[in-house]
Amino acid sequence: MDRLRTELTHPGQGGGARAGALTVLLFVTLLSACGTPGSHGPLAYTVDSPEALGREVLDALSRRDRARLDELALSEEEFRDVVWPQLPASRPERGWPFDYVWGDLHQKSVGYLGATLEGLGGQRLELIGIRFTGETTDYAAFLVHEDSILDVRTPAGETRRIRAFGSMIEHDGRVKVFSYVVD
Repeated sequence: MDRLRTELTHPGQGGGARAGALTVLLFVTLLSACGTPGSHGPLAYTVDSPEALGREVLDALSRRDRARLDELALSEEEFRDVVWPQLPASRPERGWPFDYVWGDLHQKSVGYLGATLEGLGGQRLELIGIRFTGETTDYAAFLVHEDSILDVRTPAGETRRIRAFGSMIEHDGRVKVFSYVVD
C-alpha cells in the first residue's frame, strides 16, 4: 500500500510510468462513475420532481435555451434502451420498427417545441404548480404522466395556464420530459 501511495503522490519515485497509468485509470474510473451531468440511472438530466421539471423548462424557455430544452427531454438512446422494450409497439407481432416510432415521436416533439419556443420563449414565468390531466401509465420500469398543465405567474402578477410540454417520464423517482407534443 505504501508503494502505491508513493507512486500516486510522487510520480517518478518507485515506478512513475505505472503511477501515471494508475492516476489516469483512477481519474477515468471516477469520471465514469459520475455519469452524465444530472444523470441518475439510465436517464440523463433528470430532476427530482414534476415541479422542478416545470421550473427547469420555464427557465430554459425564458432564456430561449434550445440545447437545455433538448437535454430535459428523452434522447434517442434513452428511448431505445429504457422506453422501447416496455412499449406494446415493440412486440415483434406488432411489426412496428423502432426507427419509425422514434422518428415519428421525435419529429412531432421537435415541431411542438419550436412552436412553444416561438410562443413562450423569452418570457419570465414563475411556476405556481403543475398537474397532469391525462392518464398516468405504468410500464413497470417507468411511469408516463400525460397532458401537463403548468400554472404560472407573469412578471405583471397575472396567473395563466400553459402547456409547455405534453408528457413526463418518471423513473426511480426522477423525472424528465417524455415529449413536447401538446395535443
